[in-house]
Amino acid sequence: MASAQLTSPGTARTAPNFSRLDLNHNNIRLSSYRGKVVLLNFWATWCGPCLTEMPIFTAWQREYGSEKFQVIGVSMDDGAPEVIAATRKMKIDYRVFMGDAHLGIAYGGVLGLPVTFLTDRNDKIRARYDGAADPEGLRKDIETLLRMK
Repeated sequence: MASAQLTSPGTARTAPNFSRLDLNHNNIRLSSYRGKVVLLNFWATWCGPCLTEMPIFTAWQREYGSEKFQVIGVSMDDGAPEVIAATRKMKIDYRVFMGDAHLGIAYGGVLGLPVTFLTDRNDKIRARYDGAADPEGLRKDIETLLRMK
C-alpha cells in the first residue's frame, strides 16, 4: 500500500490544468474544480489494484461530495469501450476521461498504475500516491484538506 505525506501549501506545485471530454462526451476542466479538494486517479481496466480502489473512491465521492470534494478518474487504457464497460459494471459515479502519455508527463510521469494525486482547494498538489493507496491514510489526508478553508 502506497502512502504519502501531505506537503505544505507553500512547497506544493499547482496541478497542471487540462480540458478533456469525459466518457459521456462532456467537457471536464480541472480548473473548474477550484475551491474543491480533488482526488485525481490514473488507472486502467487491466490494473487489479486500480479496480480495488475504485469502489472506495465511489463511496468517498458520495460521502464527501457535499463537502466540496471531487473524484476524477483518468483511464490510461488504449480505448474507451472497455473503460465504459468497466465503469458501468462497477457503477462508478464520478467523472472519468481518457488520459494519455502527455498528461502523465505533465503530472511528473505516470509509469506504473495506479497513481493518485490529491489537490487542495487552491489546485495545489498536496500528495502523490504511487501504487495502491492505503485507504485509511488517504481518507485522513482528504479529511485534513476538507477541514482547511
